[in-house]
Amino acid sequence: MTHPPPSSTAQDVLKAADARRLILDSLSPVTGGERVELHAALGRVLAQDVIAPLDVPMHDNSAMDGYAVRAEDLDSGAGSETRLKVVGSALAGHPFAGRLRPGEAVRIMTGAVIPDGADTVVMQEIVRREDDRIFIPAGQQKGRNLRRAGEDLAAGSVALPAGRRCGPAELGLIASLGIGEVAVRRRLRVAFFSTGDELTPIGQPLKPGAIHDSNRHTLAGALARLGCELLDLGIVPDRPTALEAAFAEAAGTADVVITSGGVSVGDADFIRELMARMGEVSFWKLAIKPGRPMAFGRIGDAVLFGLPGNPVATMVSFYQFVQDALLSLMGVTPLPPAARFAARADFALRKPAGRVEYLRGRLLRDGAALGVTLAGAQGSGMLHSMSEADCFIVLPEDCTSVQAGDTVFIQPFHGLV
Repeated sequence: MTHPPPSSTAQDVLKAADARRLILDSLSPVTGGERVELHAALGRVLAQDVIAPLDVPMHDNSAMDGYAVRAEDLDSGAGSETRLKVVGSALAGHPFAGRLRPGEAVRIMTGAVIPDGADTVVMQEIVRREDDRIFIPAGQQKGRNLRRAGEDLAAGSVALPAGRRCGPAELGLIASLGIGEVAVRRRLRVAFFSTGDELTPIGQPLKPGAIHDSNRHTLAGALARLGCELLDLGIVPDRPTALEAAFAEAAGTADVVITSGGVSVGDADFIRELMARMGEVSFWKLAIKPGRPMAFGRIGDAVLFGLPGNPVATMVSFYQFVQDALLSLMGVTPLPPAARFAARADFALRKPAGRVEYLRGRLLRDGAALGVTLAGAQGSGMLHSMSEADCFIVLPEDCTSVQAGDTVFIQPFHGLV
């Protein structure tokens, strides 16, 4: 990529990194919570540390199938074997009842409790057995193939910290501790609506110049995936009185208000003016493409995001700025870092300096090498290219061109969208 000397941008246009920092620095997690049963905790954010009430594992146990023995019985001489008598077996959930005596061994399965007196497990693949006798080759080490009690979690330790968002692994860990209910933060309430006289709900015929409203459904899916409580206010016409009423309703019932459309400088773009009159606007123009007209501020106690109306710009703005803000408000700490990977460009283009561009890309895999190409036309209204893409290609502010073979950075959609 070509990088010219740094150049300044207009004072009222905020850099992407500065906008992200401003947003996150201004937010605090919502208060309030509840206790939910474990099966209902997926996607919820822990309000309290989960403390292990017991050791995990609770007992010393075998890490593999084999034979539990006493290390002092093993012959360490070169080329010699140890001969032991098998006196019983231990299975997961069915421990050996007695104590291992000199010259004895117990057949043991993975996960079974180590018998009293044993301190080593010899894997079955290297053992020769004849009836109730086994022959173990020399060179075995004491303590091999054991999982010690509490080596995963010790009783009284923090199993999961407050602020952790519960995924399948977290649910399994909590269940392994015998805990069936957890304290979580309340769901974040998000009100959203689309603006524009040209927008038509699904199921209604399109008039000349009209289009179906897609942004509201895109946002509903993204918000539902985050586990937010959704307040869908529908389509609001481009009239100040209607918009003001929608803002008042949304801000009065939700923690966050998200709009799409009406944040540019057209004759029918009223969002920024209403935000400034009813609350405050921290910024409304970003040095990015797509998504330059994006407003951030507050109305009353509600955080407000005014997203651009073009469908791709709406999605880019949401995933680059809004999603992490919502996670922060939900109490997720620390925020997961944005995954970026280097890839070889299979395309060429030029771009102006001074703004970050987010292109829709499609990953190319050639053995261990990772490449990326453009996922169709890159216009901000071309939503089809978004569905064909599996990553964002992020071109920084100082990049002015990309040639085939250059290294670029990508954000895979997996884990992002």
